[in-house]
Amino acid sequence: MPKTTKKKTYRIYIKQIEALSKVANLITSGLYLEELLRLVVNVTAEIMNSKVSSLMLLDPDRKELVVKATQSISEEYNKKPNIKLGDGIAGDVALNNKPLTVLNVKEDARYLNRDIAKKDGLCSLASVPLAVKGKVIGVLNCYTSKKHKFTKLELDLLTTLANQAAIAIENAELDLRARSAEEALTTRKLIERAKDILSQETNILPSEAYRLIQRQSMDSRKSMREIAEAVILTKDIKSKKT
Repeated sequence: MPKTTKKKTYRIYIKQIEALSKVANLITSGLYLEELLRLVVNVTAEIMNSKVSSLMLLDPDRKELVVKATQSISEEYNKKPNIKLGDGIAGDVALNNKPLTVLNVKEDARYLNRDIAKKDGLCSLASVPLAVKGKVIGVLNCYTSKKHKFTKLELDLLTTLANQAAIAIENAELDLRARSAEEALTTRKLIERAKDILSQETNILPSEAYRLIQRQSMDSRKSMREIAEAVILTKDIKSKKT
């Protein structure tokens, strides 16, 4: 192998390792989900040298794939309809948990958005599943602007990226659910405290105090938590004055 070719191959491997390292770091990054998804598509586009990279997550209730992140500037692509599980290329990838490649999406009948592909100049596609422990949570897509036959090395690399991204996404979603549960518990405690304050100060039943907070929330178009915090703050101010 000529020296120039060896150097080029070495640079490619270094670039790939750096990109994989970036995605691996996302697993413990603690980023919010939207930030995480944007970083994944940007890193994927960079490492695969692609025109467009997009990430779709599976809505398990509707059994649809929804575009959640892309660095495409096309309004039509970003707002394209959800894809039913099993439909089109991405739907097939998600259903069977197996990657697919298409040499020209503009000419492939399985591709559901050929008009958008023509308008945006999309040509070849590599689509791989995002899966954690065999459970598919979405699909990672990589488009080129010219015909390109994806090599086994490229597909292996994209699959590795997708696997690491899937773990990071799962962690972010678990963290979000944990934060939501903690937030709900805090809100419930604040409402309970406010309800007790109102019950004692106005000599009404706790159930009536709760309905009072609820009615005030609806009338003022504020959350019950905000009303509860106002009740508690008023109580604390009164206590300090006395």
